[in-house]
Amino acid sequence: MNLFGAMDTSGGAMEAERMRAEVVAANMANAETTHSAAGGPYRRQHVVFAANRPDIQFLDSMDLASMNASAGGAAGGFRSPLASSALPSLGLPGPVAPGVHIAQVVEDQGQPLKRYDPGHPDAGADGYVAYPDINPLTEMVDLMGATRAYGLNSSAVQAEKGMIVSALEIAKS
Repeated sequence: MNLFGAMDTSGGAMEAERMRAEVVAANMANAETTHSAAGGPYRRQHVVFAANRPDIQFLDSMDLASMNASAGGAAGGFRSPLASSALPSLGLPGPVAPGVHIAQVVEDQGQPLKRYDPGHPDAGADGYVAYPDINPLTEMVDLMGATRAYGLNSSAVQAEKGMIVSALEIAKS
């Protein structure tokens, strides 16, 4: 992987962690929402990460490395069945940076919390109100994890930028 590929990986991770932080913030903001558009209490959201397709990236890099290793880039070398030119014919996307992306955001299927409050407008006939099952402590831990991961990826991007600047300085001299 080249330095720009490493930046793509860190950038994708930063994007995924930003979305995770937004979902956590929405959960915290709706911790007391007893009536949503779906008709019941707000349901806690979870972010599901998935790995980008590193197998295709690996085969593409193998193909490129073997072509560059051959004499002067002449024809020959290893051609994988999933090489970049073959990807569109298989219905697969082109080269994808390794890393993660958000596969989906899913609703928690747990039961809502019931609190006795007969004066509440959303109270049932028995006087209980259904509240979202959101624990602020859990949400804060998730937010801290997302913030920390975002910061670490930001540091990685800064280090990569430093390496690129150093490489340019070496090339100048």
